[in-house]
This record gives sequence, structure tokens and C-alpha cells, in this order.
Amino acid sequence: MPRQITAFSNTLVKRVRSLREKRHRREEGLFLAEGLRILTEASDAGHLPEYIFFAKDGADHPLTQKLVAAVETAGGEAIETSRDILSKLSGKDNPQTVLGVFREWETSLTAIDRAQADIWIVAQSLRDPGNLGTILRTGDAVGAGGLILVDDCVDPFSVEAVRATMGALFTQRIVTARWPEFIDWLRSGPGELIGTSLRAVHDYQEPRYAAPTFILVGNEAQGLPAAYEDECDQLVKIPMLGKADSLNAAVATAVMAYEVLNQRRKR
Repeated sequence: MPRQITAFSNTLVKRVRSLREKRHRREEGLFLAEGLRILTEASDAGHLPEYIFFAKDGADHPLTQKLVAAVETAGGEAIETSRDILSKLSGKDNPQTVLGVFREWETSLTAIDRAQADIWIVAQSLRDPGNLGTILRTGDAVGAGGLILVDDCVDPFSVEAVRATMGALFTQRIVTARWPEFIDWLRSGPGELIGTSLRAVHDYQEPRYAAPTFILVGNEAQGLPAAYEDECDQLVKIPMLGKADSLNAAVATAVMAYEVLNQRRKR
């Protein structure tokens, strides 16, 4: 049976609230995900929270009841609480009715089986949690295997990033690595690295992309470093017919991902 927590001073409330900070997430190996839709998608993908907090006025929702039962069956803990405490945990004035505390998973390159998918996305020094969320959702949409975060990227387990993924965090493999480590791993097996660059000669629709295709996107402000571009098997450019000289990083990733997907579909 779910227990009730009504006090802001409760030890578990303080512990969970601290997970909004990266330092505490790293120490605990835990992160927050909020919302009935995201937690349902996580469950469907095989991820259940260790703790699930839910508002008393939302306890009768069938999806909430299903999640609570699944968490308790798996050995987790369900906690009924107030909207005010949910607001304190999430940092939002108008919180969702459900919040989960999840265990982080393995994020090393050794966790990847590149043969599992034809498309993989690689982001270098990505800073914006909204872009990360959009890229993960794009990866889910095109059937990508996951997202490899290279160098110093935004924390994929931050509250803002998790929220932006709208559940795709749980359907896509996420890996973190430094550039030399990634390149060594990539060259140890099959895979073509494709980068987008303003100095590229070929239009992005000209080449035929070999599987598995690793789509490399650079930092939102600086793009890819020249040394990283030199490591690519192919550099391509997306035509820009207006005044802007480049697309948003997440939009460019989506354009590239769908081009690779469409090539696969036409074979």
C-alpha cells in the first residue's frame, strides 16, 4: 500500500528535491521524471522508477493506478502526497500529478551494439536541453539506436532535459564519451561518420549513406571544430536559400536523419 507524506521536512522529500541539482544526481545515481505520459512511456520501454510520488487528487486515474501497482510489484515505493510537495520536488508552480525517481543507466560506449540500428546520432558539445530533447525525439521517430554525447554536453538527466524529451529518453540509448574515445570506438567496427558543415562541397542528398550511419552535429554556436570535421567520412551541407547561414542544431539533425531514413526506405 502507498504511504502518505504530507510534511515538507520529510527526509525523502529533501533527498528527492536535491536531485534537481547535478551534483546530487551524480552522487545518488538517480534522476527525476515528471508527468503521467513520460512515466507511462518509461514503463512501456521497461523502465520503472524506484519511487513514484502521486497527488491524492490524481490517484484514481487508471494509468496512475497501473504505474503504482507496477512500481510496487517491482519492489519500488509509491508515495501519495500533496500538490504543494510535488511542486517543491519538481520546481514548478503547476506540477504534474505524478513524479518518478529513476536510476540512471550505463552510459559508456561499451553499452552500444551498433548493429542494432542503421542510424545513430552523435552530438558534440550540445548545450541546450531543449535541443537534446528534440534530437532524442527525432531519434525515436526515425528508429535510431541512440544518442552519443561527445565532450562537454548538457546533462541528459537534468529535469529540463528529461522534460524536453517527452519520454524519448527511455526509448533511446544515451552514451557519453570524449572525442578520442569515440573515434577509437567508431573505427573499431563498421560505421560511416557524416558531418554537416558550411565548408562542405556536397549537398546532403547527393551521397548514398552506408549503414550504420553516425550523424554528427556540432555545438549550437560554434558548430563542429575543424579537426572533428576532418575525421568525418563525408561532409555535407543543407541548402540555405534565405538570409540565415545555418539551421538550429536539432532541426539540422532531423533533416539529416530523415534523409538517411528515406534512403533506407527506398532500397
